[in-house]
Amino acid sequence: MNLAAIMYPPSFKGPARLHLIPLLHHRMRPTQFVLDGGLRKGTLTPDPSRSFHCSALVSSGNGRLCHLEDLWHAWEGDSSSTMASMQLLLLMRDYQVYGHMMAAVDPVGLDDVPDDITNNLELYGFTEADLDREFFLGGVSSRFLSSDNNKQTLREMVAKLRRAYCGSIGYEYMHIPDREKREWLRDRIESSASSSSSSTNLVLPCCLVILERLVRATRLESFLAETCPDAKRYGLAGAETLIPGMEALLDKAADFGVESVVMGTSHRGRLNVMANVFRLSVARIISELTVGPRPAGGGDVYAGTGELYFQQGVSCDRPITRGGLLHLSLVAQPCHLEAVDPVVMGKTRAKQFYSGDVERTRTMAVLVHGDGAFAGQGVVYETLNLSALRGYTTGGTVHIVLNNRVTATADQSAGRSSRYCTDVAKALGAPVFHVNGDDVEAVVRACELAAEWRHTFHSDVVVDLICYRRFGHNELDDPTITLPKMYKVINNHPSSLNLYQQMLQETGQISSEQLQMIHDTVNKNLNQELAKSKDYVPNERDWLSANWVNLEQLKRVGQAITTLPKTFKPHKTASQILEQRGTMLQSGQGIDWAFAEALAFATLVAEGTHVRLSGQDVERGNFNQRHGFYMTRKPEKSTAHSNMLSSIRKRNCLLLPTGNSLLSEFAVLGFEMGYSMENPNSLVLWEAQFGDFANCAQVIFDQFLCCAEARWLRQTGLVVLLPHGYDGVGPDHSGAHLERFLQMCDDNPFIIPEMKPSLCRQIQECNWQVVNVTTPANYFHVLRRQVSLFLIPVHRNFRKPLIVMTPKNLLWHKDCKSNLSEFNDVQGRPNFNKERIRFKRLITDTRNHKQVDREINRLILCSGKVSSLYAEIMWCQEEPMNMGAYSYIVPRLHTAMKALGRGSFNDIKYVGRLPSAAAATGFPSVHIQEQLELVKKALQPEPIKFP
Repeated sequence: MNLAAIMYPPSFKGPARLHLIPLLHHRMRPTQFVLDGGLRKGTLTPDPSRSFHCSALVSSGNGRLCHLEDLWHAWEGDSSSTMASMQLLLLMRDYQVYGHMMAAVDPVGLDDVPDDITNNLELYGFTEADLDREFFLGGVSSRFLSSDNNKQTLREMVAKLRRAYCGSIGYEYMHIPDREKREWLRDRIESSASSSSSSTNLVLPCCLVILERLVRATRLESFLAETCPDAKRYGLAGAETLIPGMEALLDKAADFGVESVVMGTSHRGRLNVMANVFRLSVARIISELTVGPRPAGGGDVYAGTGELYFQQGVSCDRPITRGGLLHLSLVAQPCHLEAVDPVVMGKTRAKQFYSGDVERTRTMAVLVHGDGAFAGQGVVYETLNLSALRGYTTGGTVHIVLNNRVTATADQSAGRSSRYCTDVAKALGAPVFHVNGDDVEAVVRACELAAEWRHTFHSDVVVDLICYRRFGHNELDDPTITLPKMYKVINNHPSSLNLYQQMLQETGQISSEQLQMIHDTVNKNLNQELAKSKDYVPNERDWLSANWVNLEQLKRVGQAITTLPKTFKPHKTASQILEQRGTMLQSGQGIDWAFAEALAFATLVAEGTHVRLSGQDVERGNFNQRHGFYMTRKPEKSTAHSNMLSSIRKRNCLLLPTGNSLLSEFAVLGFEMGYSMENPNSLVLWEAQFGDFANCAQVIFDQFLCCAEARWLRQTGLVVLLPHGYDGVGPDHSGAHLERFLQMCDDNPFIIPEMKPSLCRQIQECNWQVVNVTTPANYFHVLRRQVSLFLIPVHRNFRKPLIVMTPKNLLWHKDCKSNLSEFNDVQGRPNFNKERIRFKRLITDTRNHKQVDREINRLILCSGKVSSLYAEIMWCQEEPMNMGAYSYIVPRLHTAMKALGRGSFNDIKYVGRLPSAAAATGFPSVHIQEQLELVKKALQPEPIKFP
């Protein structure tokens, strides 16, 4: 709408003119007209140069729209009644837009609430005397105002508006750009307020269910405080209504056909959620709070390093009210706030894919956040931004924010600049339901409405559960040190259970005997669990474990991925690349890096393995090398064709080369982490645009990928591709900081591992694999080996993450090629591996040397781009000494030399760049000089002087 100003007639004596402007974009079909203040009343000037478009003011509720032009003509005939209608419309809209700011959502009364709209009636052209005056509403108002009577007093209308928009739920939804969604919400908000009662008017059985759930949640907190007084529980006291709200959410979702829910939660209340929502044994919780987590099983059973009790994962099949079971999965998580969010999203998406949930209605994600983290952690927005993207959407996530109105131990004012902690979600058009955590029925209604929204619109929704933290950051913390005013109020504030019990008894909905019976049942169950905890023994933890290719198959799939439909006209560059790959296939020579990768993907898909690749610009490849997706050059129709899909699809597997992600590392890597954990028969890859971009996702590497198996016994075969290599492009895009990934390897540098290929002990006993491959054939084999780790039935029923230092300039280097014969694994061929895997751990010098050659005076060990040469032991790398693989290699090389009697630590020489704070120089000339010097030094005939 192009609107500079509205010229009012001089006789127009309506409400403040500024208030009319916001209405012009609200639901009206486009109407062209001009109002000229210089003309007499009612004159319309059909001047196209000065015309503008207006939108509808408001829906009448019966399908009829009221238009500003209609009101103008009506005003000509009866200016007083029409003016009153316009004034009422302004009043109603302000309640819809700003009502949440005046809603009674603060349980302890500490927030500043703006003046009620009725205190400023003059803004709408009314006075106090108009409150008891009847107004004819006609068809210009919402039906919940008019009901069956077209005449209402202003006082009655204001009361209805306040019930709808200023009660225990504050609805923030007028920012949503989609008119259908706004009207859908408006209808449900206002219809629920049509009664004169302030309660939600639940029938007695529903009230008893809510009460029983609230008693369980509240009593568990006090019971754990009594039995485990010295333990940090990060309890739910002050927000116990989360449990009945969450259970109502799950029940409603199940009614809509949801069969599986993947959940991630904040620390606060996690134990309560485990016990009351996931039905985790309270005996186990008490045991772990008092004795601590213990390894499960015995003997050779791998128990990992263990995890804190409130960070573990759990799953269950939960009975639902209408019958049947709802599968729930709570994802294990580290302490890092909100880091689990994208992992939950990825796991949800994978479940939807493998179950054939194309409509994304049977599997749902639920995330429980803290208020400070929701506003402060950037990964929250990154995850929200995934919600509607083609390769990442899960059909809507329900977000529940446990809003304690604190930031760790500080006041909420230190945690954000916006009014609400949930304001970040408005950027994506998600509705936000701010709800008073003391009103359990309102919490239930908000959660059920969230489930209905997700089912209807398949998009995200936020429930802002405004509560308080009865104790400090944990139960051993004293919050009065930093928040004395808040905790003076909280210490005297009754619990939500006491408030609800009192309301039910005062309204006669429950007797004292019924109430006591519920409490007795809950206490009996908890005491039984306490008795069991004394003899509790952990069960064995679950373990997530889940033929290679010949030349003919290689050629068949190679032909499929280098052939486009005859009617398809790709870009000239892409066409040339396809032709080159076809030539490579026919000649069997000169296979480059990108084609080797394509062959690995294609052969796996042909065998029934699901392959998923994502990252920034992965469709084309950041270095213009991959081309897994082609665009026609016809300007009138830009058609996409993924030639790697159509010819090699098999059964229910699917290759996803079209995985361009948003410009995020943290959230996208976390998403792929969660996705990879769902099914072992898959190859899931994430590629960084440059290797050093991985440091933006360091939390996922540190807290999930390298240690998930040790902490939570959760395996993943995720592959991470990190472009790495010193090419003179400056400090930022040179290396992937190989040293960081090697530093996190958990192998012992002073023990020589079992190297027998048929046992794979070295790989099985480490936390992940880090490789810096040099040839296309080796890259092909390491990708296929990643799947064979758990497809081969003997010894390799396990998964390990794979970190690949991928090249940059080697992608196009004339000498970085492999022959097709190096790709096949047919038994009987030279160098056939016992595991039918031809990945070469060591690429030896191609010169015709004997195994022991007295003419060799230096053995140069290196990896990646620097070439292997010629017995002085030396490690050569292009990274600075404090980076790269040097610090990892030296103690292990020394162990091997000691075992062979070949020398000491001082006999290991180093050639490479000197230690440096920056990864590389930013001067191309300096880079070239450094590169020449290190190669010259490595090849010099004189002994290497080091250190």
